[in-house]
Parts: sequence; C-alpha cells; structure tokens
Amino acid sequence: MHVRTNLVMSHKKPTVWIDLDNSPHVFFFDPIIKELKERGYHVPVSVRDFGQVVGLADMFGIEYQKIGRHYGKYKLIKGLGLLWRAFRMIPFVLRQKPDLAVSHGSRSQFIIGKIFGIPVVHIDDYEFSQTLPFFQPNLEIVPEILPDEVLKQRKADRTIKYPGIKEDVYINNIKTDPGILDTLSVDADDILITLRPPATFAHYHSAKSDELFELAIKYVCDQPNSVVVVLPRTKNQGEDIKKEWKEYFKNRKMIIPDQVVDGLNLVWHSDLVISGGGTMIREAAALHVPAYSIFGGQVGAVDEYLQKDGRLTLIRDENDIYSKMTLTRRDRLDQPEMRDSPAMNFIVDEMLKLIDS
Repeated sequence: MHVRTNLVMSHKKPTVWIDLDNSPHVFFFDPIIKELKERGYHVPVSVRDFGQVVGLADMFGIEYQKIGRHYGKYKLIKGLGLLWRAFRMIPFVLRQKPDLAVSHGSRSQFIIGKIFGIPVVHIDDYEFSQTLPFFQPNLEIVPEILPDEVLKQRKADRTIKYPGIKEDVYINNIKTDPGILDTLSVDADDILITLRPPATFAHYHSAKSDELFELAIKYVCDQPNSVVVVLPRTKNQGEDIKKEWKEYFKNRKMIIPDQVVDGLNLVWHSDLVISGGGTMIREAAALHVPAYSIFGGQVGAVDEYLQKDGRLTLIRDENDIYSKMTLTRRDRLDQPEMRDSPAMNFIVDEMLKLIDS
C-alpha cells in the first residue's frame, strides 16, 4: 500500500504534522505519534518514498500520505526535487491545517512551514548537518551532548537539549523475533554481520567511507563462518553492490533481504554491526551489540560520546579494520535490557509548548 488517506479530520486539540523522510525516522517517531494521539492530538503523517520509509510505515501500521521521493545525489537536481516536494505538500497542508510541523530534518517541511506560517520543530542529532538559509526552524531539539559552540552557528529561534540520545526514544520498543535468522537462512554456527553502506547521496558523504566500506567487505567476507546481511540505503545502491561483489552473493557470504526487515530486530540478532555512519550504528551501540563505524566524514559528538563510553569503535583506516574488528559469536539474552529514559516525554513536552506559546 502506497497511500493511506483515511486520516481523521474531526479533532478538538491542535494538529501536529509529522513528516518522515528517511527510514530511521519511522522507528523514532512511531512512539512519539502514539504518545501524541494518547494525549488527544490529531497527528497527520506524510512520508517521502525513499529507502524503506514506506515499507516500514506499513509494517508499523502508521497512517500516512506519500508525498514525493528522493532525487539523487546531484546538488542541483536535489535542490529542485526539494522544492518540488514542498510544492506537492501544499494540498496536504491546506487539508490538514497543522498547528505545528515536526520532523528530523525535512527541508521541504521547513519551506512549507515558513510559507504558511506554521511553527516548525527540527529534531537533530548531528551537529554538522546542513539546514536551509532563510528557512530555519522555530525550535531545534538536540541531544544534550552536542557542543554549545557548534549549536551557536545554527539559526533556529531557540535550541533545547534533551537527555540521552535519539535512540533512547524508541530502543525499548524493540520486538525481538529469532525467526529472522530462518528467514535469512542464517545457521546457528554462522557469525552474523549486519552491514549498512555509506550514504553516498548525502551532503556529508566522504570518499573515505567508500574506501573503508570496500576494505571491510573483503575482510569480513573472507573470514570462515561469516554471513554478511547488507541493508542498502536505496534500491539502486543494492543493485550496484550485487554487481560489484557478485561472487560473495553467489556463495551466500553476502545477502540482501528480498523484503523490508525490522532493522532493530536484525541488529539485536547480529554478532556485530558495521555501518557507514547513521542511526543503525548507534542502535547497535544502544543495544550493546559490537558496533563499528566506517564513516569517513566529520565524526559527530554522539559517536564520540559512544566511543568514549566503550559502545562504539570508530574505524579510521585499513589498520583499524584488521586490529579492532573482532569477528566472534556473541552471547545474547532473549531480550535486551530495558532502561528508563526521559527523552521521549521531554521532546514531546517541549514541542507542544511551541503550540501553547
């Protein structure tokens, strides 16, 4: 199903519009959407057809309207695509009449919010991400460990820090299912490695990430009993990886799932996770699964914090791959350890204050 339009139109409390434009945002906003609805708010959701956003939204049972897609890595085309998606949001906004717009970095939503005078909340956890000039959010909510000197360069009207990290908002919602191993034909003796390629289309992409990605593939696939499950960021990226490493796919050393999988569940059942940056590597760290980042760009404060805490290993060169990556089976509980976090309620309370003000 691509579009769900059975959104409730009659409501008493204000409307909070959430835009999901990348796969990890589905995990992050699912408990926030539930909390807002529990408090009686009307919560229309729009999604961008990019990565696994649509499939994950269906998996989570989120009602949504699909608006736009990703337009590639070239800056000019990306810029035009961003404007086109913003234009296509207009009928949705006119129909829903949101009192507040919330996202984890939806630039198209920033534009529409400014044009229609809708207060915009930007939730972000990477201090080097780029925002749009002249289309700044009214409120930016970031993890407490982001440095103040970097945040001063941002142009949001107000910046508030929340306790913990983004993954604390939803990590307790994990639904563990060992059946995923049978689905992927992974044997009990296999060392399961989840591999997330670099975001080659992102503004923060680094050629160094690609180099480390290739070195990591060669290293882990040449180890006995290793099985590498690759979760491409896009369909085209997956096709390119299959062509480049066809021998590894032929002998089942590498696998790309045929359908959308619950990435959090896959991470929990992995023996280690390797990622070219992004949310998945921090999810592994939050679940205390051995996590190795092959991101070659500017390392953010969250990753630095997780490395100092011993939950994340930053791979910076070829020698790190051979000396720091440990490929062994790990002992795991049936369920990860649950822990209390005030992050979600803090974020929800702060963004709703913007409506009241």
